[in-house]
Amino acid sequence: MPAADAEVLDELRRLRTRLPQVTGALAAAADGLVIAQDADGTEADAVAALTAASLAVAVRMAAATGRGEFRELLVRGVDGYVATYAAGPLAVLTVLAEPRVNVGRLHLESRQSGARIAELVGRHYARDPAEHGTDDPMPRRIPRSLPPPTGERPGGRS
Repeated sequence: MPAADAEVLDELRRLRTRLPQVTGALAAAADGLVIAQDADGTEADAVAALTAASLAVAVRMAAATGRGEFRELLVRGVDGYVATYAAGPLAVLTVLAEPRVNVGRLHLESRQSGARIAELVGRHYARDPAEHGTDDPMPRRIPRSLPPPTGERPGGRS
């Protein structure tokens, strides 16, 4: 495990310690590649892939509604929450939480962890891959916005 990934894993564990209602946490690249995960009984690769897919929709939704860059996405199910936060331009943080979690605290703690993960990932992956001895260059950034589908004008109808 690269040093940055180990540090990211430590941050995920600290998040779960600070907020015991968090049942799992995962950091992934914008394209769905798992960086680190601390989620018992969860298919990390599947969650990371779904995170990438939901990220694409959330980025488009924010852009189409004039809300600016993606920051976070919250899904509430009968059995709890799935929250995804931007962790800088290279990564996202997905957090699983029990239904009884204080959502304000979930946001506060997760945003802090996202900022720390952004710092760790940026420090490690922002340079040329040859400089840090890995062939994993974190291939995609979180897009600031996505172009509209063919034939559609931004903010309007085709």
